[in-house]
Amino acid sequence: MTPRHDNAGLPANESSTPESGIDSSAPARGLSRRGLLRWTGTGLGVAGAGLLPGFAQSAQAASATARETAAPASSGGRFPGLAAPSFDPVRPPAVPLAVRSPYLSTWLNADLPAGHWPAFWTGHTTAMTGVIRVDGTNYLFLGAPNVPDHPLSRGVVQRSLTLTATRSQFVFEAGGAELTLTFLSPVEPGDLRRQSMPLSYIAADVRSLDGKAHDVALYFDISGEWASGNSGTKIRWSQEQLSGSGGTTATALSFTPDSPGVLKENGDMASWGTVVWSATNRSGLSWQIGSDTTVRAAALDGKALTDSADTRQPRAINDGWPVFAFRFDLGSVHGSTSALLSVGHVRDPAVSYLGEQLPPLWRSYWSSWQDMAAFFHSDEAAARKRTAALDHKVRKEATAAGGAKYAALCALALRQAYAGTELAGRKGKPWAFLKEISSDGNVSTIDVTYPAMPVFLYLDPQYLGLLLEPLFDYAENGGWPKKFAEHDLGSSYPNATGHNDGNEEDMPVEESANMLLMTAAYLARSNSATARAFASAHYTILKQWADYLVDNTLDPGYQNQTDDFTGFIAHSANLALKGILALGAMGKIATAAGNSSDAGHYAGIARDYIGQWVDKAQDPDQDHLKLAYDQPGTWSLKYNGYPDVLLGLNLVPREVARKEGDWYLSQANQFGIPLDVRHSYTKGDWEMWTAAWLHDHPVSDLLVSQLYQFANASPSRVPFTDWYDTTANTQNGFQARPVVGGVFALLSLRS
Repeated sequence: MTPRHDNAGLPANESSTPESGIDSSAPARGLSRRGLLRWTGTGLGVAGAGLLPGFAQSAQAASATARETAAPASSGGRFPGLAAPSFDPVRPPAVPLAVRSPYLSTWLNADLPAGHWPAFWTGHTTAMTGVIRVDGTNYLFLGAPNVPDHPLSRGVVQRSLTLTATRSQFVFEAGGAELTLTFLSPVEPGDLRRQSMPLSYIAADVRSLDGKAHDVALYFDISGEWASGNSGTKIRWSQEQLSGSGGTTATALSFTPDSPGVLKENGDMASWGTVVWSATNRSGLSWQIGSDTTVRAAALDGKALTDSADTRQPRAINDGWPVFAFRFDLGSVHGSTSALLSVGHVRDPAVSYLGEQLPPLWRSYWSSWQDMAAFFHSDEAAARKRTAALDHKVRKEATAAGGAKYAALCALALRQAYAGTELAGRKGKPWAFLKEISSDGNVSTIDVTYPAMPVFLYLDPQYLGLLLEPLFDYAENGGWPKKFAEHDLGSSYPNATGHNDGNEEDMPVEESANMLLMTAAYLARSNSATARAFASAHYTILKQWADYLVDNTLDPGYQNQTDDFTGFIAHSANLALKGILALGAMGKIATAAGNSSDAGHYAGIARDYIGQWVDKAQDPDQDHLKLAYDQPGTWSLKYNGYPDVLLGLNLVPREVARKEGDWYLSQANQFGIPLDVRHSYTKGDWEMWTAAWLHDHPVSDLLVSQLYQFANASPSRVPFTDWYDTTANTQNGFQARPVVGGVFALLSLRS
């Protein structure tokens, strides 16, 4: 069969993707953060960043964006119908579409969906096609199909893209009709049942713009590429009817690898599990599974689909490019009408923990994915209301906390933060796991969970507790052999195989302090009974870690820390600050556990250490703090000051904090403040932690404004990166990581 082609006439997967299905940026996913450091010798810079997913496409994407936005301006306003689309409240570097879990993470790496394929966070194409037919004319609104003998010369006019915390909404015009296309990935704080569903909505609402009746049909399809990172993978498929509550029914088209690699990945995509593509039944709905050229040609001819499935299965994803299609014949549209679809990726088991396969948590509520998907469709109207309320809450409270630009950053970050995690069940209890996306791929990395913490503190403290539970269980019961906290639960998601041989990326002060600080923050947002029970249950290991810090945190030795791409460092002032605040946090934990003697002990040590720290960290010029005690004339962002205000420890002297803020103002580049004196790059999560620590200093507003400017204008069209260059305004590395939960640091102070 003819391979699927994009509008430029290039084979969409075969020209840019090797037979393995892994794109040219794949070496980054085979290297750890340290591996990339070793590869370049001195840090990533441009060379190393070029290895990261999506980076190689940045210049091309930026050029396309410039062409898209420049043409209307050159018209001088003579053609108002061609006005550039508006972006509210931000032009995202990549638009979140279906972003719900580590394996349901599809984005649009462009401003305009017409002419661009959606992609998994790595850049691997996860094709989705959308065509609206108005009065016999086809208009492309999504994807880049090229069907032989069926030119798609018309495209919709995009009027706007509106981004909220839970949805991305496009508004298009075509032939006198308006199409509003909404990608809704619910975030459900406090509702584990609904949060456990790895499903996302796509809603299409059509209305007449000119007061006339128009004959309208909608066509959608997705390709087999959603099932695997390797387009040579054989898949099989099926169709079935779903029945939900209230009389809601839906048609589901599903497909899965024919020989699944259970608990394995290919190009960071799951090698097992089922892609579920469903449509709520309504009059005029038809469906078909078959080769892209065959199915799309029928739709472009204005025909109903055949309600049939190609029998030539299993077959490779790139063998005739099977697509899974729905067509909605909406008939004569004078007012408004709508169509609803959903897409998901379901897996069982979800993860393994020390050799034990754990089911996804949704299995605790539904016996099959069919029942869950049916519920999801029947719940859509209620989900819209819940998520609209959440969107309003985030926008209103974020604006109050940091202004409109800050609210825009929160809207961009929320889905990505939650989608780096997922819920599983173990021995009848819920646990949450996190994937260290786009860097090491580790399971529940502590120093990735830590920067993500603010979003959970703000919206869903219970969820933070669920993320902490497996980390505690491994240290207490799983065989972790060292006296300080582990770095992660396993080298490669989704297998939490542990490190019982002690061979891992040790960060002794870093991870021990992170666990104490996260625990204290969780306890502060729990009721007294829950706090006492949690603190008491884990007190032995918490005390062990605290005692390690007593001996090691005032002047840390030559250790690794979370910014490991900068290399090991001795006498780190920022790392010492983290450990000292963690001892203050241990005082809070001891209080929650009812141990007043320990509470006074650790609080006293923290007060003593902070005084020594100020003296050791102070630069000889007395106007800022050093990067390391033995490096005069240096500096770094002391983002680790954030827990001081978060937990109400009040250990860092206010005058010291004020001088740091003044110094940062003097070091700012156009798009942010560097992480430290050694590089022009920074970390957006740490910038927002710094903004929260210094929330009453002018530098806080500057940090928010600069991160917004980066996100809004960067030519690096990848899912929100946390590591970028403050001078070049480009991605330095990493993307789609849950650490963007750190954006919510300012909001967490208000919860």
